[in-house]
Amino acid sequence: SINFIVGDIMKIKAAVLRESGLPRPYTESKPLSVEEVELDPPKSNEVMIKVKAVGLCHSDLVAISGERGKPMPIVLGHEAAGIITEMGDNVEGFEIGDHVVPSYVASCGLCEMCSSGRPALCEPATVANAKAVLRDGTTRLSQNGTSIHHHSGVAGFAEYSVLSKEALVKIDKSIPFEQAALFGCGVVTGVGSVINTADAKAGQFIGVVGLGGVGLSAVLASLALGAGKVIAIDLSAEKLEFAKELGVHHAVNAADSDAIDQVHKITNGGVHIAVETAGSGRALQTAYEITRRGGTTVAAGMPGPEAEINLSHLKIAAEERCLRGSYMGSCVAKRDIPRYLNMFQTGVLPVDKLMSRKINFGDLNEAMDRLDDAKTIREVLIP
Repeated sequence: SINFIVGDIMKIKAAVLRESGLPRPYTESKPLSVEEVELDPPKSNEVMIKVKAVGLCHSDLVAISGERGKPMPIVLGHEAAGIITEMGDNVEGFEIGDHVVPSYVASCGLCEMCSSGRPALCEPATVANAKAVLRDGTTRLSQNGTSIHHHSGVAGFAEYSVLSKEALVKIDKSIPFEQAALFGCGVVTGVGSVINTADAKAGQFIGVVGLGGVGLSAVLASLALGAGKVIAIDLSAEKLEFAKELGVHHAVNAADSDAIDQVHKITNGGVHIAVETAGSGRALQTAYEITRRGGTTVAAGMPGPEAEINLSHLKIAAEERCLRGSYMGSCVAKRDIPRYLNMFQTGVLPVDKLMSRKINFGDLNEAMDRLDDAKTIREVLIP
């Protein structure tokens, strides 16, 4: 496509969500509309990137379904990779032409969470993301004078994007964009939930409940760490077979009436670490029930705000159980994305196996149907 500039404003193609909760199939209701929108140039402390690849994630899907509401209209997409094409003032450490992966939490580095080594929980970034704006509280996207919101400060379903400099992580130019993009969300969340949140050790038994892109990234991390047993749990027989191909030691169908008993039998009492990535209360309940005495259950899935589970208070205390939340894999993006990319480059973390297909703008609604039907792992939009 041709991008042209009127004054300082660039006209670009983007997929815009104007209404959530439209009926399935999305191929018919078409919640994502490919439109020409205006993109303002980067302000101070901001950069513009040409988006080269962006993964389709469950967090995009729940914005479309309305399970987790977002301000409208909005450009979704937060798992991206691209090339810096323009920089505002006060941007140091980057150059035009750098290849980058944005983090969907543009950590300020100054708040209490950032200062205590937990930048994924950055307070100003959390506020900005909830409002779907950039750090200064405004947007760079518009159409005919009406502002368009940025999903997670990234707005990746577009040809170009303007982001806060704090969001960017420079990457090796030899890494293919369609694979690098996965490290912006799915990989850091899944791998980080095992390495950072759970602090898993070699030889431990690890169960992963939910085999989407995040769950399978957690599986790969568990295998890379040398877990004694890696157990995959999901409702999909196809995904369980795929997990076996990746090398899991056991696969259990969550629909089986004795699924929890199966895991306890395989592990002689439960896993040391269970990671839930499905974003459902039932999945987290299962993850908790398969965890052994003294073990850790990690909630990494992102359900709607109404999802609740029931836990035994006595069991938590008497068995010294630990239930931990994991947002963005408890990652420090500038530290962990390069680390995990290095693991990929050396063959330790073969996330390229999670790529289902590459798509274009016209395929987005159909791809969201496949994602909602759990018929795909990771599809990547090439704008």
